[in-house]
Formats: sequence, structure tokens, C-alpha cells
Amino acid sequence: MLKLTKINYGLSKPMIPEKRIIRRIQSGGCAIHCQDCSISQLCIPFTLNEHELDQLDNIIERKKPIQKGQTLFKAGDELKSLYAIRSGTIKSYTITEQGDEQITGFHLAGDLVGFDAIGAGHHPSFAQALETSMVCEIPFETLDDLSGKMPNLRQQMMRLMSGEIKGDQDMILLLSKKNAEERLAAFIYNLSRRFAQRGFSPREFRLTMTRGDIGNYLGLTVETISRLLGRFQKSGMLAVKGKYITIENNDELAVLAGQSKSVA
Repeated sequence: MLKLTKINYGLSKPMIPEKRIIRRIQSGGCAIHCQDCSISQLCIPFTLNEHELDQLDNIIERKKPIQKGQTLFKAGDELKSLYAIRSGTIKSYTITEQGDEQITGFHLAGDLVGFDAIGAGHHPSFAQALETSMVCEIPFETLDDLSGKMPNLRQQMMRLMSGEIKGDQDMILLLSKKNAEERLAAFIYNLSRRFAQRGFSPREFRLTMTRGDIGNYLGLTVETISRLLGRFQKSGMLAVKGKYITIENNDELAVLAGQSKSVA
């Protein structure tokens, strides 16, 4: 049985497509097969041949749109499926002993949600849509059986798992070593990189999470997030208008985020 770990990264819906590397998927309810999905290179189908894709496609259920505020699963629910996000943004969070929400990740198109339930067989966290989203539901037991027969599928699952472990490690480093400015810069820089991977503009995008959500995720207050965004704008590094972000000086952002070179 596959032993996968928690997924923990995410970002939001882009505002302006810049260079369309891949054909975009419609966000409607039409059935789109793995072979035709624009995010397949980011998801499970990557590296599978046509026959393997057909087998995988046969076990996937295309769900209706998940509305903003709706949950895919709740903490304590039995693991039945993994969810591949086709469009939209999903946040994962837990509830602390004090009853407070603690956000553990933001997930977007191409991400798989539900990995953190594999070890114990039940979900330790909640998954909630931040906007209208489309997902593919993949029954886990069937996927696990299929991966035993398809080395390419198992290898791809391990690749995805490795990426999420790396993401968890990066987040631990972010919270333990960086100050408030560096945390927010790293968060925005990461969003930019992920947008670029999906063929959208790495410079201009819309945040689907609130400033409160960002602060919760980064261990900062809403006031600190707002103050830092204002500071970044005053310095000429960013242009901020509501939820819309434009990166004006990507090199400066990269340096503050602790990166050696920019992506734009």
C-alpha cells in the first residue's frame, strides 16, 4: 500500500494569463478525460502511457462544482478518495485544542488533496473551497491496487509525495528562520512560481485567500500582512489593489524571499 504524506502548499487563481504553455481546461461540469486535461502534467497522469491513462481514467469520478465554503472532507472522516483539483482553490486546516482554525495549506489546480489521511485511514484536517472549484475524485483503494500493477503510476505517486514533503520542509524553514517581511515575500514568490508552472502570468494575479488566511498560514496578524503589503508597494516592489497583486520588481522580491534568482 502506498504510504503518502500530507500535502501542504498552495496558492490562488491567477488574474491574467500571460503565456499559455498548456491548453486550459474549462471550469464547467463537462466530463474531461485525463488525456485532454490541461493540468495532467502537474497531476497523476504525468508519465503514463495511453493504455495506463485509460485505466486511470476509468476509476476517476468528475464531481460537480464545489461551491465557495463547501468542504471536500472534514477532520475525522474516513479516507475514501484523493481529490485532484482541476480548477479553483482549496484550503486545508485543522482545529486546535483551543478551538482555533490553523491553516496548513492552500491547494490549486494540479494538486492532490487528502494525502495526510493515508497513514491513519482518516482525515486529520478539513478541506474547504475558497472559490468555486472543480475536482476529480479518485477512490484510494482502487488507485492503490492500480498502482501495484503500473510502475509508472506508482513512481508518479512517489514523485508527488516527495514534492509535498519538500513543501512541508520549506514551510518549517519559512516559519522558523524568516522574519515577517521574509515570510510574506516568500509566500508571494511561491505563488508566482506556481502560476508560472501553470502557464499563467507570474507577475499579475488575484489572491483568493483573505489577508486573514494568509496571516494565519504564516503565523502573522492581519494588521501585519496589511502593513507589509503597504510597505512593499511603497518600495516599488509590488502594486496592490484589493486582492490583485502585480510584482513590479521580481529580483527584489526574490532576494527578500531568500531566492538566488527570479522566475519572471
